[in-house]
Amino acid sequence: MKQGVFITGTDTDCGKTVVSVALIRALRKQGITAAGFKPVAAGARWHDGELRNDDSMALIEACGFDLPYQQVNPYCFEQPIAPHLAARETDQPINMETIRRAFTAVNAAADIVVVEGAGGWRVPLGANWDMQSLAQSLGLPVVLVVGLRLGCLNHAQLSEQVILDSGVELLGWIGSHVDPNMERLNENIASLEACLQTPCLGVIPNPRSNQEISPARPLNLGLLINAK
Repeated sequence: MKQGVFITGTDTDCGKTVVSVALIRALRKQGITAAGFKPVAAGARWHDGELRNDDSMALIEACGFDLPYQQVNPYCFEQPIAPHLAARETDQPINMETIRRAFTAVNAAADIVVVEGAGGWRVPLGANWDMQSLAQSLGLPVVLVVGLRLGCLNHAQLSEQVILDSGVELLGWIGSHVDPNMERLNENIASLEACLQTPCLGVIPNPRSNQEISPARPLNLGLLINAK
């Protein structure tokens, strides 16, 4: 079984890495070899002469086996800015074929690859392509991460609609409780379930919050495992 899922989000810092790591760990508990893949990352530090992104490192750690960093994260930029700007400033244009080769190598080592996008669905990667183009090229089903904070109802609906309009398969959405002090948390989750067209596949709680997600919504791996 060689397959994967593309994780996108309503915005930057909406919890994509938290969700991706949680999915990888949950899949491993089911006896499934899962690997993470971060095609493009902007915001990195030097480690032994190599730029490394914290989110990409978290994906590598979660999978539980060694993968070369350059395979997991083929494009890594130091400055935490829009990827197309980072690529322009460093004279490293982002190339789809380079990403495809790295993805193929990671895919060969795992049953399922959890691909984490950068920013939101329409983040530019170059003059004529963006994160949507990348997801379409990889041909993977998509999961939308909704950062649970003020404004998420609008951001989630807009993101879901443009993803559906792009023609890719949208499996559903996962809530990530990024704002520990969010007012009316459970009412907002219920509103998301009512207004979004695709199903809720789980909600990741925030360990720094005293608020309880009620009812609990554990990760639903069924659609992901069975997606073609």
